[in-house]
Amino acid sequence: MFAVIKTGGKQYKVAEDDTIFVETLAGDPGSTVKINDVLLIGGPGMEPQVEALDKAAVFAEVVEQTRGAKIIVFKKKRRKNYRRKAGHRQNLTLLRITGISATGTKPAQKPAQAKKGTKKGTSRPETEKKAKGAPKKPAAKTSAEPAAKAKQGPKKPAAKKPAAKKKSKE
Repeated sequence: MFAVIKTGGKQYKVAEDDTIFVETLAGDPGSTVKINDVLLIGGPGMEPQVEALDKAAVFAEVVEQTRGAKIIVFKKKRRKNYRRKAGHRQNLTLLRITGISATGTKPAQKPAQAKKGTKKGTSRPETEKKAKGAPKKPAAKTSAEPAAKAKQGPKKPAAKKPAAKKKSKE
């Protein structure tokens, strides 16, 4: 199921578990936001609904309050020695869509499910992790290395450049 919502003057097509950046919305990370401005609801095997959207709502979780990339605003009038440079960073909110409801009722909270074969909060399966009990062995220093350097003898100095040829007077 998908929905088209309007927030911050822009329209977004969203589905459940999507993450989107929108203009700043009030809310702390982890809080739930209800978006009532739903323009369309549709999905596979169903006709898009544009009627009866008065009650429809999209529920999202605030993941993070952040800022966008810096945009440089440069103004110039040629031959007038007029140049102005300014920067701008837009405040954004990262949302994770938790549910789409045609009736406006909040969907039941699902517990966060970890992937099969992984511990909670990690992305690697347990089998790939190293055993904690195995001690690490330091690399052994061999005594043969200094002896090998002693056999080579002292280093020879670098070869000198040949002397410049003198010009003869003829």
